[in-house]
Amino acid sequence: MTVELAVLGPALLLAVFAVVQGGLVFHARSLALAAATEGVTAARAHGATQDAGTQRARSFLDRTAGDTLTDLHLSTAGSGPTRVRVQVTGRVISILPGVPGLRVSQAAQAERERFTTAGSLP
Repeated sequence: MTVELAVLGPALLLAVFAVVQGGLVFHARSLALAAATEGVTAARAHGATQDAGTQRARSFLDRTAGDTLTDLHLSTAGSGPTRVRVQVTGRVISILPGVPGLRVSQAAQAERERFTTAGSLP
């Protein structure tokens, strides 16, 4: 019985750590996507700047992410005059000391809002 516990104990502990780390990765990806979506919503408004998108995404992460996402990088690369894109990249907190967390990246994009007149749409 003791030998079985000595063999199966570390394997069970490793499985529990893997499940918890997987949950943290899933949660961090969800936070990054929500922040990117918030940023796109702010930046696509008529007359808004791309900086408004990154500021809104950063504000969202400051309020909600806590320590879940670290080493954050927000980018509007890929945005243009008619399209807005916000990408959020960060590192997931690791439950094992000394082991860097996995890197996650999520992006959202949408058309910019604009006023048109009848018959002016392509």
